[in-house]
Formats: sequence, structure tokens, C-alpha cells
Amino acid sequence: MKKTLRNVILLVLIALVVFTLYYLYSKSQEEPIVYQTQTPSIETIIQKTVATGSVIPREEIEIKPQVSGIIAELFVEPGDKVVEGDLIAKVQVIPDMVSLNNAENRVNVAQLNFDNAEIQFERQETLFNQGVISQQEFQNAQLQYNNARAELLGAQDNLQIIREGATQRSGTTALTLIKSTVSGMVLDVPVKKGNQVIESNTFNDGTTVAFVADMDDMIFEGFIDESEVGKLSPGMELDITVGAIQGQRFGAMLEYIAPKGTEENGAIQFEIRAEVELDSLQFIRAGYSANADIVLSRRDEVLSIDEGLLQFDGEQPFVEVKTGEQQFERRDVELGLSDGLKVEILSGLSESDEIKIWNRQ
Repeated sequence: MKKTLRNVILLVLIALVVFTLYYLYSKSQEEPIVYQTQTPSIETIIQKTVATGSVIPREEIEIKPQVSGIIAELFVEPGDKVVEGDLIAKVQVIPDMVSLNNAENRVNVAQLNFDNAEIQFERQETLFNQGVISQQEFQNAQLQYNNARAELLGAQDNLQIIREGATQRSGTTALTLIKSTVSGMVLDVPVKKGNQVIESNTFNDGTTVAFVADMDDMIFEGFIDESEVGKLSPGMELDITVGAIQGQRFGAMLEYIAPKGTEENGAIQFEIRAEVELDSLQFIRAGYSANADIVLSRRDEVLSIDEGLLQFDGEQPFVEVKTGEQQFERRDVELGLSDGLKVEILSGLSESDEIKIWNRQ
């Protein structure tokens, strides 16, 4: 039994020795690491930042009624094009009963006064023609007659305004007809036939009957982070991409940068606006979400390398340049503009240098 145990232990030791020798031999036969290289290239480097926002009309006009009442007719719907003065809707005036009653009473009183003044005028005119009364007496009767007629006409006009919102003598019902104040496209009609509308006054903004905008004058409106806003200035070029329109970009020119930031999602954002250069063949709807690439800086045709080739000794950037077969030396470099993928090399390298790709085999 002891002899058998001794033989087993001996066999285990021999196996361990054989495995160790085989492992060391295998390691010694592994191929050495061969580093690939890459040469600098001449590139145009553009440093950008991105602003998120939407494309909207420069001005969106709210069309409101001049009198309160009920929408009797609508003449447009969203998407229609209108010119200044085109009819949008018609309002039917619903008079206040107290005002209506007072106006009717005023007409009745004015009619009685006019009838009496007319009778007096005709009598005085006859007496004047017969030479019975003086011209002064006749002129007084004529003045009273004219005043009574003017009062009657005023009372009738007031009654008609209360009933219908306009007068017959004006030759038009302009106050009850809602017209577009600008030329453009109807974007929205938030009311329906039968809806009550209120005119704009000191205490009320009034009911919006339609939104009209010039769709040929669009702007990008968005926000940019406070860390980037200091790099912007009016006149910069923007490259607009619209989420709903794939594969097409629109140029834009930065017009406005807000002097005051607002907090958005825990960060300070600044509003920007830019005029969009539209494509006549592509219709952009109001409110499309969009991103704007803003060119902060640009270097044309400069020596550059991939940022992944860089190594750092503290704050000093360097690369490893090939000097022989799989032999490399450190070369300190001075960096210029970077776009996040490529970086400009100001000094330290030439176009023919082969740079070690140190993080790949």
C-alpha cells in the first residue's frame, strides 16, 4: 500500500515538471508584438458645437376680432394661403339686452323729437315765405330740425352697432368681418363655427381666430450651453439638420444671442436665433425640430493626426515615431485645433513620419 502511494506521488510530480517545461516552451515560441504605424495627413479641421431647437416662422401673427360675438362663418382652414385683407371669418354680434333696450328707447325718443321738429320747421318755413316771421326765427327752427335729425341718425346708428356691430350708413360691415392683417399661410384656426369670441381690450387679450405667418421667412430658434456661448458671435455660419427631412442640410446665419441665460434641465442655456436659407423645392413646416452645427473655428489643409495616436506625459503630448524595424522614439508635439477625431499638428512631426499605433497590435 505504501509503495503504491509512493508511485502515485512520483507520477504527479513528474507530470507537473513536464507541464511546466511545456508551458515555458510555449511562451518562448509566442510571436513578438508587431506595432502598426500611421503617417500624418493633410486635412481640413472644423471645430463645431451643436444647438438644439426648432425651425419656426420669424413672425407668427394672431388674427383677432374687432367685436365680440359668435363665429358665423369661417372662410379659411390651416394650410390656406392668404394676402393682406382676405376674409378669415365673420362674427355675428349677440347684443347685450340692457344696452339694446336703452338704444331702442333712445331711437324712440329721437324719432318723437324729430317728428316734432319737422312739424315746427315746416310751419316756420311757410310763415317765412309769407313774410310773417323774420329770417332769424326761421333759421332757429331750421337749426332745431337739423339737430333733431342728427340725433335720430345717431340713435339709429348706435342701435345697429349694438345689434350687428356696424352701421348701414358706413356701407360695410367691416367690424364683423375678420380679415388677415398680413400675407402668408394660415397655420392654425383654433376656433370653430358657433364658438364665442371676444374682442381685444384693456382687460382681455381677445380670442385668436387664426395664426398667419410668412413661411418664406423662417428662422432657427434654439439653445446652446453656457460653456460654448462665449465662442459665438452674430454672423457665424450654421448648418441646420431637420429631423423630419432626412439627408438634407440647410444653411443659416446667426442673428441673435440672448444676453441672459435660462436654466434648462439643471444647466444654463442661452437662446440663439438664425436666419435659415430655404430650399425652394423643400417645404419646411413650422415647428420642425432641428439641430444646428455651429462652426467655431476652421483650419484648411493642415498637418493632422488621429487623436488616438497621442500619449501624454502630464500635460505634454507626444507620439512614438518609427526609427527602425519595430523601433520607436518619443517625439513631443505641439497641438492646434481639434474636432474630436483629428488634431492639428503645429510642430514636432513631418508628413513622412510613421507614428506608432500604440494601443493596437
